[in-house]
Amino acid sequence: MTERKPSGMSFESWIERQIREAQERGEFDNLPGAGKPLPEFGKAHDEMWWVKQKLEREGLPTDAVLPTPLKLRKEIDRLPETVRDLPSEDAVRDVVRNLNEQIVEYMRAPSGPQIPISLVDVERIVEQWRDGHEDRSARPGEPARPGQPADPPVAAERSGRHRPWWRRLVRRGGDD
Repeated sequence: MTERKPSGMSFESWIERQIREAQERGEFDNLPGAGKPLPEFGKAHDEMWWVKQKLEREGLPTDAVLPTPLKLRKEIDRLPETVRDLPSEDAVRDVVRNLNEQIVEYMRAPSGPQIPISLVDVERIVEQWRDGHEDRSARPGEPARPGQPADPPVAAERSGRHRPWWRRLVRRGGDD
């Protein structure tokens, strides 16, 4: 039942009267969570708490909310693991070609933060894949190169003499 605010009564007084009458009728008795501490109370404030809870409820990875260039960079970083178990060079080339197509599509119409990203060197990834498969075929049953991390994928643009700007900054200790 919706009640109209009586004329001559302030809005705040009218709301307070409705709350008092509801309390008298017992409408706030036995509510779920009554007498219990608030969830998340006392924890550090995180302004993105609601996004994290939504992703968790929906079972989505946090990558789902990343801007496109960061998603692409993560895919480039994961590329050695992605192609490691593929059965053939053609399959490796297809995966890298698909990723490069996504990168080109982003470069044509960049959106979000302007993060430098460049194409992946297909031949370098195929060579890394071959090395991993040769190691496995030489010693069946053993993991490829135990104790040695896989080489990171080298972008075609970065395979020259220039280091990324942030690497130069880190080496100097950020004193610029």
